[in-house]
Amino acid sequence: MQTNLRNDNAGYGSKQQREMSMATPSSTIGAPPLQSVSAAAGSNPLLSGAILPTLLKLAAPNMVAMVATACVAIAETAYVGRLGIPQLAGFALAFPMVMLMQMMSAGAMGGGVSSAISRALGAGNVARAEALARHAVLIAVTAGIAFTVLFWTLGPAIYRGLGGRGAALAEAIAYSNLVFLGAIGVWLANTLASVLRGTGNMRVPSAVLLLVAALQVALGGLLGLGFGSFAGLGIGGVAFAQGIAFAVGAACFAWHLTRPDARLRLRLRGSLHWDMFRDILKVGAIACISPVQSVLTVLVMTRLVAGLGTEALAGYGIGARLEFLLVPITFAIGVASVPMVGTAIGAGDVPRARRVTWTSGIFAGALIGSIGLLVALAPELWTHLFTDNTGVLASARSYFVNAGPAYGFLGLALALYFASMGSGKIIGPVIAQSVRLLVIALGGWWLSMQNAPPSALFAFVGLSLFAYGFVAFLSVALVKWEAGPRA
Repeated sequence: MQTNLRNDNAGYGSKQQREMSMATPSSTIGAPPLQSVSAAAGSNPLLSGAILPTLLKLAAPNMVAMVATACVAIAETAYVGRLGIPQLAGFALAFPMVMLMQMMSAGAMGGGVSSAISRALGAGNVARAEALARHAVLIAVTAGIAFTVLFWTLGPAIYRGLGGRGAALAEAIAYSNLVFLGAIGVWLANTLASVLRGTGNMRVPSAVLLLVAALQVALGGLLGLGFGSFAGLGIGGVAFAQGIAFAVGAACFAWHLTRPDARLRLRLRGSLHWDMFRDILKVGAIACISPVQSVLTVLVMTRLVAGLGTEALAGYGIGARLEFLLVPITFAIGVASVPMVGTAIGAGDVPRARRVTWTSGIFAGALIGSIGLLVALAPELWTHLFTDNTGVLASARSYFVNAGPAYGFLGLALALYFASMGSGKIIGPVIAQSVRLLVIALGGWWLSMQNAPPSALFAFVGLSLFAYGFVAFLSVALVKWEAGPRA
């Protein structure tokens, strides 16, 4: 069946290029027709459009979706809070593991998927891009099953290791068992969204994820708290709502990608090639190390601050909450840069890929850095939203004064992390995250031995962010990028 392809701004190439690519024998699926590249550049804004305006146009829909995701987190916390203190404590134990799954599927492995597909499309090889999508689905299903098995078997031990006891541990297990029952749906939805993002299409993923967020908020309240004569399922209902919402999202993406008029079609029938898996995993698998390190950094920091007292911990929690909300903003910018960088790399335009990378890094650094400076100068703009306790306010103020000025390095590093996925060179930014974790762990341990005040520990947070941004900058500046769909 011949696919009806429209020549639009999504970066799929012209109809003639698609037909040429689809005519490529499967044995040469990794060798795109080079003569199509120059023609694609003329009509593809990912290759020829002004960099910052194109980046902002792609990032805007992602930003809306990230705001919706933040609203889901707030709503779920409110629902669980109404159920009781044990439920809230159990939710806190399991939530980092849920965030780990989201960051791996949407950001890390998702970035690997977008990178591989955008590089193939930049080289004019739509057949390879569609084959990569098929391989990405298999990776998603495998990863979803792995998460389900992992947390069904080892979840209780993990939550006990994090300090869970009694009723809180029981609630954490109840939430975890149901939320990871839907792991395949989460992985499929985020992976298929990444397939579309790899083509430069940010609108459809954002629209579907808005639907997912709305379903989570609505179903979470209904299933968790109950309605009418239905008493509700408690914390398990909130977890079950996520599974339903993402399953619906995955179905919507699958429908969009398998339509006869789809611009890049998901074809589940076809042969599998290790080369395709390698193209995705060489970026995605390595990138998955970064979310693990992010969660470890939070856990280490929480443990260190907890030893300084309840007010210090509460103040750090207020500060860390803002940092968590800034990450999705950078994510929105970063994932917009992946198809721009990947398409340029695939088309052989390495200088443009570099310019996109530095533009996204500088823009994200300036945006996040300005917020950090604002809260460092006027921390009460944020802290008074949560508490009036003078001790907690003093701790939060100390956190922002010491860590806030370094927020710009966080934005820079995260943006470079995503842009590097588009180039296929991700090891450097992952090492940069390792450096941040080491600074926090070793510096925090040394300070705890010295009985240092909270302000000293918070200063190390700022130092770790500076180290993160600096090493990420060096990793991009010093590493050579090669052109080609499998660069």
